[in-house]
This record gives sequence, structure tokens and C-alpha cells, in this order.
Amino acid sequence: MTMKERMLTNTRFASLDLEPSILRGIEDAGFEYCTPIQAKSLPAALAGRDVEGQAQTGTGKTAAFLVAIMNVLLREPRDPDAGGAHHPRAVVLAPTRELAIQIHKDAEQLGVHTGLRFGVVFGGAGYESQREMLRAGLDVLIGTPGRLIDYFKQKIFHLGLVRVAVLDEADRMFDLGFIKDIRYLLRRMPPPHKRLNLLYSATLSMRVSELAYEHMNSPAVVNANPENNVTVASVNQRLYHVGEQEKVPLLIGLLRQMDVTRTIIFFNTKREAEKVDAWLAGNGFTAGMLTGDVPQKKRLALLDRFKSGDLPILLATDVAARGLHIPDVSHVFNYDLPQDAEDYVHRVGRTARAGATGDAVSFSCERFCYSLTDIEAFIGQSIPAEVAGLDLMADPQPPARRRHTRPQRPRPRRPARGRAGGGARRGPRGRLEESRV
Repeated sequence: MTMKERMLTNTRFASLDLEPSILRGIEDAGFEYCTPIQAKSLPAALAGRDVEGQAQTGTGKTAAFLVAIMNVLLREPRDPDAGGAHHPRAVVLAPTRELAIQIHKDAEQLGVHTGLRFGVVFGGAGYESQREMLRAGLDVLIGTPGRLIDYFKQKIFHLGLVRVAVLDEADRMFDLGFIKDIRYLLRRMPPPHKRLNLLYSATLSMRVSELAYEHMNSPAVVNANPENNVTVASVNQRLYHVGEQEKVPLLIGLLRQMDVTRTIIFFNTKREAEKVDAWLAGNGFTAGMLTGDVPQKKRLALLDRFKSGDLPILLATDVAARGLHIPDVSHVFNYDLPQDAEDYVHRVGRTARAGATGDAVSFSCERFCYSLTDIEAFIGQSIPAEVAGLDLMADPQPPARRRHTRPQRPRPRRPARGRAGGGARRGPRGRLEESRV
């Protein structure tokens, strides 16, 4: 039995009360059995009960709420006499544009036979095209809060027909300061008892539960984490205690020795990522950088190259730690230990997705070692520590010229020689003086 088969339950999608067109999309996607979060949350959602779900990242939360949305909308078709044919009947809120785009792709795959119209809106690109898409009409609107509110205030769509509301990665919404925007949108939908409310996340904090209490209707709380272990069991975690000056040699040495096929290296700051980027380039490694200031068009192209295998290494800050479903990530490196324990869970969750196995390697240096105690307490286990011996250390070549440099100040223009046209002439001591002509 493979690792992917071991993470599935005995519950078949075909045994659930689903519309035939949804089952066809599920079968086309190659799914037959439910994951634990799907098996535990879907029966409640399909019966019309709100769900507050917690599960490890990469275990099928997205498919769980998309299937529930589609089933509700197909069972309750639009009333042609009610008006508002172009306004959404389901809204999915995501904290990042990458996650919103991924949810949209999954929705189109699973809902290909349903006839439902799916759309996604997010900041940074496609402002006019997204607005025209909204005007044309859709059934399921997926997006980030800021762009959604922008179009809503322009009265391009309204929320009065919303039948299903979904919050994905709700704890990340708090981290990114979106909670006021979330409440703004939820309060403009029908009251909680007149809609189905679904909330899914890898971690559920007290503040998330308070949000659920405020905007949900007595939700069923579903926890699919085995024995409260919030990290994926199929991730091989290891830790190296090293000094800051040893991190680059150790990283390059490990990359040369490991069977690395697709790797994400996480940093706490963009500046550190740029430094390591130069070292990797100087030692023959091809890498791309994903940070918060990368333009949207370049960001999507970078992710496409990484997913296709054209780019083997991705350097990222925590903007990429959640919501990205990238298959076959073999290794995740925490070059810097994250200062928030929850971020460790989401970083590590980029590998070993959908039942695969993966490796998570963390460096604990004198600068960020103080986070280790909180991380181990949060995940409920100690991260196995290994010795960073000389056999693992590389003797790296000097870093390449940095590709991410600050613009230089323009040099002052040297005065032209000669007297004509306000030129310059040499004074008694040979200095250039401005001409009086």
C-alpha cells in the first residue's frame, strides 16, 4: 500500500449524496476515496450544516468545500424571476492571490460537467478583465478580500444572493490583517442561518473560533489531524544547529548530496534570500525568488516554471508558505527558523502533499534558535537533530554578482569644456570654473 493510499479513508465519493455531474468531475480528476477531512466534513456540509474544519495542509480541504458548494448550487438553481442573474451565489475568500488562483483551477477541474460559472479576482493584475468577467456573471466568486471589496463598492455585483460562504486559511486572514475586510463582506451577505458557512484551515486558533461563533450558525467542529499532530506524518523532519556563517556551506553541501528534484528554501527576510540567491548562482544552481514585492505577472510565470520542473529551486519568504499546491516538492529548507510556530507548519506542509513523502530540513542558528522551543511545543514533538559534520559542508565558490541590486544614484554631470554656451574654463590654479558668458 502506498503512502497516498494510507492517508485515504474507506469513504467513497460515490457513497455521498452528490449530484452526478460532480461525481463525473471527481472521477475525471482521478479521485475515488475521501481523505479524512473530506470524509468528516462533507456529510455535515451536504446535510446543510456549517463546518469549522481543521486539517493538515495538503489533505484535501479545497476539494471538500468546492464539492459542497457545487452540490448546494445545483440542488438550488437560480430563480429566473428573482433577478440578479449575474450576481454570485457562492463566495470563497482566500488570504493570498496564489491560493485564490489555485482554488479557481481546482474548481474548474472538479466542476467541468456542472455548468456552473467560476471566477477569480485578486490584486496586482487584470483589473479591467476581472471587472468584465464579473459583469458577465458567475455562480462562484473566488478572491482576495481587498479586490472583492473594491468591485463590490463599485456596485459591479452584490452579495444578497450568496447561498454559500467559505473562509479558507482563516488564521492567515488574521495574520495579514484582513479580518476587518472579512467582517465587512460577511455582514453584507444574507444572515448566517440563511446560508451555508464553511471555514477550513490547517490551524484553528481561539480568534478564528470567535470569528466562527460570530458569523456561523452552530458549526460542526471537525478536526482531522491525527492525535493533534499538526505536521504531516510523512514529512521526514531534521534539524542542524549551525552558526550563521556555516549556513551557506551546509546548504550547498546538502543540495549537492541530496536527491533534490524540486526544492523550496524559506527565509525570514528578502535581504537574506537575495544573499543566498547570489551564492547559489555562483555555485551552479538555478533558483528563482518569490517575495512580496514580485509583480503578479512575474510571480505567476515563476510558479509555472517551478511547477513544470524548469526551475528546480524556489527561494521564498512566507508569502509562499500557505495555499500553494505544488506537486512533487521533494525538499523544504528552513534556512531561517520562522519566528511564528504556525509558519513552520505551513512551510513544512509544502512537501509531502496528497500522500507523498518529503523532507524538511531546518537550520537553527544563533539568531533564530529562540523560536525552536515554541515550534516544538506547537507541533507536539521534538525535531530530530543531526550533526552538521565537515562531510556535509561544501567549500563554495564566491557568490555571483547580485541580480537584485539597489539603483545607483546618478553621478553629477561633468561640466563641458570650452567657453561657448555656458561652458567651463580653467582658473588661475587649474580648477574648472563656470564661464560668465
